[in-house]
Amino acid sequence: MEKINIRPTQNPAILKFEFSNFIAKGGNFEYKNIDEATNSPLAKQLFYLPFVKSVYISGNFIGIEKYSIVEWTDVQEDVATQIEEFVNDGGIIVIEDTETKKKLPVTIYVESTPNPGVLKFVYNKRLTKIPAEFKSIDETAASPLARELFKFPFVKEVFIDDNYISVTKYDVTEWDAITAEIRSFIKKYIEEGNTTIDESLIQQTPEAEKQDDTYFDSLDVTSQRIINILEEYVKPAVASDGGNISFDSYDEKEKRVKVILQGACSGCPSSTFTLKSGIENMLKDMLNDNDIQVEALNA
Repeated sequence: MEKINIRPTQNPAILKFEFSNFIAKGGNFEYKNIDEATNSPLAKQLFYLPFVKSVYISGNFIGIEKYSIVEWTDVQEDVATQIEEFVNDGGIIVIEDTETKKKLPVTIYVESTPNPGVLKFVYNKRLTKIPAEFKSIDETAASPLARELFKFPFVKEVFIDDNYISVTKYDVTEWDAITAEIRSFIKKYIEEGNTTIDESLIQQTPEAEKQDDTYFDSLDVTSQRIINILEEYVKPAVASDGGNISFDSYDEKEKRVKVILQGACSGCPSSTFTLKSGIENMLKDMLNDNDIQVEALNA
């Protein structure tokens, strides 16, 4: 008789329901709705629960993301019991027949960025709601795709956000020689249904924790206004260039705003100019304070 163990993840909306043995030996399977669950009778059944948003099957566990209409503490035991009964009654978790694995319709196009060392590979669907930066292969536990990209000797850094992947290269090679290879690799990787990024495994770094509503609510009014300005006026433009900017801190005495640059913005030759002539002037104007200074911790 199978007994399910319930494991929390760093994403409060997602729980793992672990088995004693591997249940998906042929790969990872992700389902966003019941129509996608054609090869998983168990996932199809789980979608009849009104709070189930997505189902992820990999290795020895089933990951379930819920809508906010319920709390996991109220339903997790019932879900575990339902999974146990399904499996113990001989139900099929996933049909791993390669013929049933349809290739995903994937379009990848390439965009240049203001940083000559970074290219942006844009997908036709969202990849993640949580930005994630990977400086080395040792940091890629949350992204099998980033791990595979680091196996190319010319890949220096990988940044994944929304519907794009920013790749930073070493100077030993030119983009003309490697762009088509990277684009083809990413396209094939996604087409085969491989996991790009597991949001539940993204490490809760101090930068990530600062995106939580509870952190925002704990800040002073000026810091909250700065975050809102960055979110509304700066982030969209920065994202279009393959990067990200996040608030780190505000010192009331020094009037100093510290931010973190990621992706194409990190190490970009024009980032200092953008900070001083763009963002700093915007904050001075919108906060009506000419003493405001902006500093990037990793410019």
